[in-house]
Amino acid sequence: MQLHSPYLDWDAQKALLDEIRDIVTKAPLFTPTMPRWGRPLSVRMSNCGPLGWISDKSGYRYEPIHPDTGEPWPPIPQSLLDIWSELTSYEAPPEACLINYYSPNAKIGLHVDSDEDDRNAPILSLSLGDDARFRLGGLERNGPTKSFILKSGDALLLDGEDRMAYHGVDRIYPGTSTLLNEPGRINLTLRRVTTPSGRRNHSM
Repeated sequence: MQLHSPYLDWDAQKALLDEIRDIVTKAPLFTPTMPRWGRPLSVRMSNCGPLGWISDKSGYRYEPIHPDTGEPWPPIPQSLLDIWSELTSYEAPPEACLINYYSPNAKIGLHVDSDEDDRNAPILSLSLGDDARFRLGGLERNGPTKSFILKSGDALLLDGEDRMAYHGVDRIYPGTSTLLNEPGRINLTLRRVTTPSGRRNHSM
């Protein structure tokens, strides 16, 4: 794990937020639901890039189109591709950028990002808005965890052994940032989904 705190200054955060708002006008936030049961998650989301992550009664997966509009996802902004290149040494660009909006009461339990074919690629996330308490564990769900605060402008890289580590967001701290127009947090998660051509994937 690598935490860059802060990585984006105030002006860069505002510029990135404007780009995300433009994306969401084209690919509106939707509410993912739990597989099988259909229970809504507390986080609303959208995506940009060739592929977007969705969750519904059919399961977790990546799709090339928005589940509500039926339109392709908007492209990943060049600014995010540049950040990926700067903070990772990976050979291929990300194919999905998850845009998760956390209201003050939203949270995500411990989970592993395992829906990607390419699990050698790192996972890079950027925080915008209110502080969040992030929890990181190990390769076993019931193993020990550690918690720390992610602030607006922070960049978090999960790579190597931490690529398949359990992690989640326990709490949002409303009013800790004035970046957004209302309390809450936006998390951007850049992921490579498919294995680059000519190389076999080796799961960790």
